[in-house]
Amino acid sequence: MAKVNDQTTDEKVTLVTKEGLAKLKEELDNLKNEKRRQVAERLKEAISYGDLSENSEYEEAKNEQAFVEGRILELEEKIKHAQVITDKKQDKASVQIGTKVSVKNIGNKNSEKEIFVIVGSTEANPLENKISNESPVGSALLDKVKGDIVKVYIPDGVVEYEILALE
Repeated sequence: MAKVNDQTTDEKVTLVTKEGLAKLKEELDNLKNEKRRQVAERLKEAISYGDLSENSEYEEAKNEQAFVEGRILELEEKIKHAQVITDKKQDKASVQIGTKVSVKNIGNKNSEKEIFVIVGSTEANPLENKISNESPVGSALLDKVKGDIVKVYIPDGVVEYEILALE
């Protein structure tokens, strides 16, 4: 029975960096202290317009309130189950969550070196080259070492990366 509880807990774990946890807390604080108040003011104003059955401002404010409250619950759950990834826990010899990894697409002679940071799904942001450990590239790179050739199965086919460096 204990293993079932452990598995449930493991499934809820949110892997984040220290900075990622700070961002989650900042967003939660903003939603609770600013956004809630703004939505309440919008609701109050919309109610003052009278007949709620045909009041589009009221409907929009109620929908926004539902979204904000849902996001607050989601963030509280993520923060409650957050597991911060620290450098001390990392094995610098292989790719882990939190590792900055330099790779080269060896199937494309014109490709340049790419640098990815492997993060938990909460922090993934392709525009900042932060890729999730659950993404095709992220999961393929996990536990690999410098010099390894990694095949990544993506929707367009197969890409082969050589791992150039780890930080």
